[in-house]
Amino acid sequence: MQKRLTAFSATASALLLTLSIATHAEAGMYRYTDESGQIVISNTIPQQATKRGYDILNSNGRVEKVIPPAPTEDEIAVREAEKQRQKELAVQRENDAQLLKRFSHPDQAIRAMHRKLNELRGLIQLKRGNISVISSQLDNEQSRAANMERSGQKVPDATLDKIRRLESQIRDIEREISWQTQETDSLIQSFEADIKRLEKVTGETRTLSLDPVNTVD
Repeated sequence: MQKRLTAFSATASALLLTLSIATHAEAGMYRYTDESGQIVISNTIPQQATKRGYDILNSNGRVEKVIPPAPTEDEIAVREAEKQRQKELAVQRENDAQLLKRFSHPDQAIRAMHRKLNELRGLIQLKRGNISVISSQLDNEQSRAANMERSGQKVPDATLDKIRRLESQIRDIEREISWQTQETDSLIQSFEADIKRLEKVTGETRTLSLDPVNTVD
């Protein structure tokens, strides 16, 4: 009786061992390096060990999949920097393509710049002429009002309103001139950047001066 029990126990233990091995094989085995640098094969893997990378083994002990180490902070920073660089390059390529649609040679951009500048400067000059005309009218109205005051007469409200209106017109035109002067400076900076970029993209060097005086249209 005792022998039969012992044999049954051995058989049961062997069966449990077989089932355990089969379960582990189905679940997969891991091969990793522990903190002391030793290679470990186990059906479980510590969280810290996953960061160092590991192998997944099949039931035959062969490598089924290789999980690389988690990237370090420096590696992540390098990857992000490269992503940003590629993004900037893509934007630059698109900008270059749009620029080449407008101009095929730096000299074309220079001519376009001079045309725009001449238009803006012409408008500014016209507005300065308007200020001169309005200023003359204002001087006349102010002189007339001053003469009335000296003679003891009351300056009509219509005259005072006209003086204020003329002063307001001058201020408005001066603001427009200030804005257009700033626009001129921005235009020059933008075109000069485009011209420089065109020289690099096309490999062509400008032959015209940036000074409109020396430019042949």
